[in-house]
Formats: sequence, structure tokens, C-alpha cells
Amino acid sequence: MMRRLGLLGGTFDPIHYGHLDAAAAARRALALDEIRLLPSHDPPHRTAQPRATSFHRFALVALAIDGLDGYSVSDTELVREGPSYTIDTLRTVHLEGWQPSQVFFILGSDAFAEIASWHAFPEVLDAAHFVVIARPGLGLNAAIERVPALGPRVRRAGDSEGESGEKTAIILVEARTRDISSTTVRARIAAGDRVDDLMPSTVARHIRAHHLYGAVSELHGQDTRSTRQSV
Repeated sequence: MMRRLGLLGGTFDPIHYGHLDAAAAARRALALDEIRLLPSHDPPHRTAQPRATSFHRFALVALAIDGLDGYSVSDTELVREGPSYTIDTLRTVHLEGWQPSQVFFILGSDAFAEIASWHAFPEVLDAAHFVVIARPGLGLNAAIERVPALGPRVRRAGDSEGESGEKTAIILVEARTRDISSTTVRARIAAGDRVDDLMPSTVARHIRAHHLYGAVSELHGQDTRSTRQSV
């Protein structure tokens, strides 16, 4: 059987359990051999620039997946100049030898609902399978209704017609992912609240150590709730 590569792109500003839940759900549903996370340099659908530098966002992703078998982080988009267009990333993956039918691009239902506005749409849909993970607040059916013309390409996870062969498909994965956003995480950090329930502890420690997103390092021996000094 051909190997299967899952790609999860994003700003990861910062990475959190919602991202990891989506990757894990796709891997389970589609038997993906590898998961590669791709921090973006210049996300085209985001008006404000990332709060953390590329260096720190790459480091946060590396810490988040440390010890997870089959997971890796790539700087493909970070070192490429200009907007981080998905079509360019997929073409780079093809140059590595991966065929479009072997590549599964993972995104949330909220992001997929806006896919008609993506650069090189609809050509980008021929460059990989697109795996749509249900996200809190926007179900899979509602997301698909935003782009009705794509209906004939839509398959459910487990439908072999949508997961093999030469043609690519839009594959829907029902999954429970934690209702977390990077915006919420940054707000809690800036407020001095703990975020260990939102991300791996190694990620939270790096944020504290480098004072990212307004974080202040913990003071040894002090009550973090009263001083509000920790992430």
C-alpha cells in the first residue's frame, strides 16, 4: 500500500490542543502514516502578523509534538518568501515524490467554509485530498453548504472511493476536538491565567520562559493565582 502523508498548516500562534486533536482525528480516520505540521510565514487570510516570531512558533510546534511517533514539523513555509499559499506547499511536497493521492491536507470546518477565497482555487483541490475536521460551532454539513459546487467531490471517512485511486477528494471526518482558539489562548496568557489545560506543558513553559504573548515568568514560591504571574 502507498504511504499516506497528513499535512496540517497554520499560524500556530500558539499551537494548542485543538490543533493536535484535529491531526490525531485525521490520522485515526484515514490511517495516515505521517503527520507533518507546517507553521506559516505570512498567512494570506490573516490581516495581522503573527504575534510570535517564526523561530518561536517553530519551537512551540516542535515541543508540542515531541515524543509523538510519526509527527514532524517543517519549515517549508517559514523559509519561503511571500504569502504562505497552500498550493505552493503542496507543489513542494510533490517534488519530494509524494503523489496528490498520497497527500491529505487537514483543516477545520471553519477554514474549509472559506476555501473558495483561497489562492489557486479550485486547482488547489487537485493537489491533495482535503480532510475536513468538524470544529465546534460549525458542523461539517454547514461547512459544505457554503461551497455547494464542491458537493460531487465530498466523501465521508471510510469511503474507499474518496481515499484511494488517482483522483483527490474532500473527505469529511466527524470528530470531537476541543473548543480552543489561539486568540483565546493569547488572551488568557496576557491576563496572567494558566493555560496548561489548553496546550502541552512544554509549550506553556517555553511561552513563560520567553515572555511570549505578554507572559510573565512564575516567581518561585509565590501563589500564581494571586500574583497572576504565570501562563
